[in-house]
Amino acid sequence: MRITNLKNCPEFIAGDNCILRELLHAGKGDYAFRYSLAQAKVKSGKTTFAHKLKTSEVYYILKGRGRMCINNESAAVKRGDAIYIPPMASQYIQNTGKSDLVFLCIVDPAWRVQDEEVVKT
Repeated sequence: MRITNLKNCPEFIAGDNCILRELLHAGKGDYAFRYSLAQAKVKSGKTTFAHKLKTSEVYYILKGRGRMCINNESAAVKRGDAIYIPPMASQYIQNTGKSDLVFLCIVDPAWRVQDEEVVKT
């Protein structure tokens, strides 16, 4: 049995400028799955950089409110919402609330730096 606690996962700034803690990653261990799982945080009033992944991604909102933008569509998101992001879609998320926006990121197959294109403005 393998258990990973969030407190034991170092926090870092991801390429899209969110605060990330990687919980599980298929390429880092002997896991029998293909995906990566991370917790992301966006501070109040902040927006991640627009970016694209070659792989599909799902966000699951744990806390807060925001606006999710995928290609030319945008929608309000809140706790309990799951958002599917197709491969090569331009995406970013904005925290529209007064507290941290916290969500899980599931990338399948697992996230790799060479599979992401970030647009810093």
